[in-house]
Amino acid sequence: MHFGLTDEQEMIVSTVRSFVENEIYPHETLVERTGEVPAEIAQEIKQKCIDLGFYASNFPESVGGPGLSHVDFALVERELGRGSMALTHFFGRPQNILMACKGDQIDKYLMPAVRGEKMDALAMTEPDAGSDVRGMKCTATREGGDWVINGSKHFISGAEHADFVIVFVATGVDETPRGPKKRITCFLVDRGTPGFEIARGYNSVSHRGYKNSILYFDNCRLSDAQVLGDVDGGFDVMNEWLYATRITVATNSVGRARRVFDHALSYAAERKQFGQPIGKFQGVSFQIADMITEIDAADLLTLSAAWRLDQGLPANREIASAKVYASEMLARVTDRALQIHGGMGLMDELPIERFWRDARVERIWDGTSEIQRHIISRDLFRPLGA
Repeated sequence: MHFGLTDEQEMIVSTVRSFVENEIYPHETLVERTGEVPAEIAQEIKQKCIDLGFYASNFPESVGGPGLSHVDFALVERELGRGSMALTHFFGRPQNILMACKGDQIDKYLMPAVRGEKMDALAMTEPDAGSDVRGMKCTATREGGDWVINGSKHFISGAEHADFVIVFVATGVDETPRGPKKRITCFLVDRGTPGFEIARGYNSVSHRGYKNSILYFDNCRLSDAQVLGDVDGGFDVMNEWLYATRITVATNSVGRARRVFDHALSYAAERKQFGQPIGKFQGVSFQIADMITEIDAADLLTLSAAWRLDQGLPANREIASAKVYASEMLARVTDRALQIHGGMGLMDELPIERFWRDARVERIWDGTSEIQRHIISRDLFRPLGA
């Protein structure tokens, strides 16, 4: 059992952290104030990432990616978690389910995404289908040899920049002993396809500048060539993607928690009340101790889950544990950091209130805390037949 990083992993951490500090931090205030990422800044970040050799770092060498292990990529995401998500979006990590591309899809979608020539977005959530994915009402039906999609999706991150969208829709219903069960299929839909519209989404208090969109499908006609994976096999593709995104949420949460902890630690060492630094008071110092303990625990839990994937071991429960613990840890750490800063913690002169706001969504997207606990408990009870 070895807990140290290799020289190569230390280089990954150092390189990505330096990138975030030098290329992301300087633009964060602008994005927070305007809610926008200027196109020239987005392109600059993207190109520098490509030049650095880290673009599509979640893809294997066989398709032109850096070929990082799951642990290596977790380290990349952990460092990216320190920066504004609206800006680090352009660091470029296409959806890894594009590895399911076949035939002409490889040259049309997979390879351009890996090279940074096209950007993708993933669309699953609907107004009435969040945690209950099979409750989706967006459907695709056969008509004249094509698929015709109707319905909508919302909370779709990155769609405003996407050249194509990876969309999950219902393509049929099976009758089961537990009642009707929808079949799901994944489609690749190009921006500009007739009947497909990307509209502005909702204003969020979390991750300003990292926007969500609403997608509308009105008799949007697609051929079989647009099916990603197998017809009615969308859940297989979906589950592969969820592994990656849940680890990403966990690692991002650890990185963000370490950044906010550094602020709190420095403030507690410098801020004086009653003639001494507030860090000397147990009311503050014990909070600092609890914060770093929880951060380290979340870090190890997350890297352990990534390691299991590298070893080809079952990791569903471990990934769910990492996601729920790290996201809830981030909430506690940011709240304590704000308390340590007192009234100034709520002022936008400091980034503390931003970290606090941003932390809230991590317990919701990519599988709520309740869904993670369901995954964990079912994994434990299933072998017992309960």
